[in-house]
Amino acid sequence: MIIYKNSEEIEHVRESALLVSKTLGELKKYIFPGAIPLDLDKIAETYIRDHGGEPGFLGMYGFPNSLCISINEQVVHGIPNNTPLQNGDIISIDCGVLKNNYYGDHAYTFTVGEVEKKVKKLLEVTKESLYRGIEKLKVGNRIGDISSEIQQYTESHGYGVVRELVGHGLGKNLHEEPDIPNFGTENTGPKIENGLVVAIEPMINLGGKDVEQASDGWTIITKDRQPSAHFEHNIAVIDGKPNILSTFDFIERS
Repeated sequence: MIIYKNSEEIEHVRESALLVSKTLGELKKYIFPGAIPLDLDKIAETYIRDHGGEPGFLGMYGFPNSLCISINEQVVHGIPNNTPLQNGDIISIDCGVLKNNYYGDHAYTFTVGEVEKKVKKLLEVTKESLYRGIEKLKVGNRIGDISSEIQQYTESHGYGVVRELVGHGLGKNLHEEPDIPNFGTENTGPKIENGLVVAIEPMINLGGKDVEQASDGWTIITKDRQPSAHFEHNIAVIDGKPNILSTFDFIERS
């Protein structure tokens, strides 16, 4: 069942989402060759708690950390470790916050030093696909319109669209209905109504679409070991149109 939100509830989600945004902006200062992912995790946890929130992922389904940190061919759900970042890496950071009983949850793929041109292009296209999907989140459309737009745009560039992982509703629970796949058919799925709050999150591979799970039981990796990008926003439908609750401004303005 889809749980639609009133204006007060939407503002609670916005507050949590913006704390995620600010946390990701803070982390950007510490992303460079030689940086330690586990240190980033500690920085994020401290920042979230200092600003009145709780890390949304810590302990969720047994996850051991505050951040999902996925590097290069890791798609999502990577566990932070002590292996230093290297020049040319890409690092996807997915962060969650629980504040006032509502979750915020979004993600960004950062570059470490100088990355290959083809990898930069992957990041650009993946982020653009997110915004193209968001444009379809309006009353009169269906969830499949979002999915189809993301799939068509990214596949037109020759990329692989991950099937096994999807966007989702968001509120008092981190994962609510509806699921929002990054592939699908126009005019299918649930109708989009005012008060819908979701996380849209394209996970797009430089190579093929196929993925597998690492031996740690969490990390999802591209089967062909090509890099993968992940961008995610939280959005509410207000007055028939999408209203983005999170922002990349804290990352990109510096």
